[in-house]
Amino acid sequence: MQMSATTDKAGNAATIERLVADACRDVNPDLVVVPEAAMHDFGRPDDPLAPAAERLDGPFVGLLQRLADTHGTTLAAGMFEQTDEPDRVFNTLVVVDSGGVRASYRKAHLYDAFGYRESDRLVAGEPTPVVAKVADLTVGLMTCYDLRFPEMSRVLVDAGADVLLVPAAWVAGPYKVDHWRTLLAARAIENTCHVVAAAQCGRTYTGHSAVIDPMGVTRAGLGDEEGVASTVITVEEVAAARERNPALRHRRFEIAPSVS
Repeated sequence: MQMSATTDKAGNAATIERLVADACRDVNPDLVVVPEAAMHDFGRPDDPLAPAAERLDGPFVGLLQRLADTHGTTLAAGMFEQTDEPDRVFNTLVVVDSGGVRASYRKAHLYDAFGYRESDRLVAGEPTPVVAKVADLTVGLMTCYDLRFPEMSRVLVDAGADVLLVPAAWVAGPYKVDHWRTLLAARAIENTCHVVAAAQCGRTYTGHSAVIDPMGVTRAGLGDEEGVASTVITVEEVAAARERNPALRHRRFEIAPSVS
């Protein structure tokens, strides 16, 4: 799903509730993906985020759990999580079903690029791959700027991911939509996996959420408007793509830690 979040948490919660209901109205999806910072937007670069941050047992995750229970689905959504620091927070992606939090991932790559400095307000998470089982698929968790680091998606695939989830608030600007589309397709093709990308839209962000299959074909997508897009993806498609394009088996290099 695609939305334009604000710094009004109650308003964002109402939007999420409405769009999740829309996504589940005519189908019974196993997973609904909500954008990065859906609980509370980044706002202006100097807006403090710590006052808005919550714990994983807080009201926002409670909302997701209630929606998951109501609609019989699993939700993945972006939030700001409290840390031990007074002025900085984690940018966290949670996967929630009716039983509670199934997995959580704290964004490892902070967006200190294109004139922006996330590290002023965010704490980087550990670069540890996080995957979760949803129905018969294994989903790998990543967030926005992580998309620019191909080793991140490769580590997730090596951890068993059939699908890469990419909630994002991809900042608009020159070339940015082109970068977004190209990188989504590249991550799908090079890893022969599905990519499910849920982006924020509006004046600040690019939108263009998409579901891309292991051959790089866009199965479903949106422009710059609020809404939902859905499609059916299967683990069998991943196996067939990897048989047709066995690039993962043909690798000659192993990923190694960078040398400082």
